[in-house]
Amino acid sequence: MEQLSIGEVARRTGLRTSAIRYYEDAGVLPPPPRVNGRRRYGPEAVRTIGVLRFAQQAGFTLDEVRTLFHGFGAETPLHERWEALAQAKLRDLDALIARAHGMRRAIEAGLGCGCVRVEDCVLPDHDHAGDGDPYPVRYAGSPPARPRASSRSRSRPATSRSKPRSEGS
Repeated sequence: MEQLSIGEVARRTGLRTSAIRYYEDAGVLPPPPRVNGRRRYGPEAVRTIGVLRFAQQAGFTLDEVRTLFHGFGAETPLHERWEALAQAKLRDLDALIARAHGMRRAIEAGLGCGCVRVEDCVLPDHDHAGDGDPYPVRYAGSPPARPRASSRSRSRPATSRSKPRSEGS
């Protein structure tokens, strides 16, 4: 059986030796046997690192990769492990994508705002969002929406300063 040094594994995988040691310390890669105090890997280590890097590229965390490698019974085939973790990751991605779309709508709504003062702004505030889409899409260049009626009097200044107290009062 071919035995590889950590340097050879690093060369074949494109990782630094410190990264390989880190993955061992993190419990993702099993510690290899040592010969005369030096790590000796079997050729399967290169493939394991390849799967690890693929999983990371797909957005899996080290904890999730550790679960993929070591969180199932030995009798569970890799494809079943992958499917279980991938289904959960797809749900996470769907939620992230939905959040990103909401963020995009909010940003686009903000780009369409033509308000001069905060008090006149028609963008929905977080406290009143909840009925329907909290960020209706308005694109830049579209006319600004009419300001909402405010309970404040428009003739009042935005800020009021109190007069300094005179001494003796």
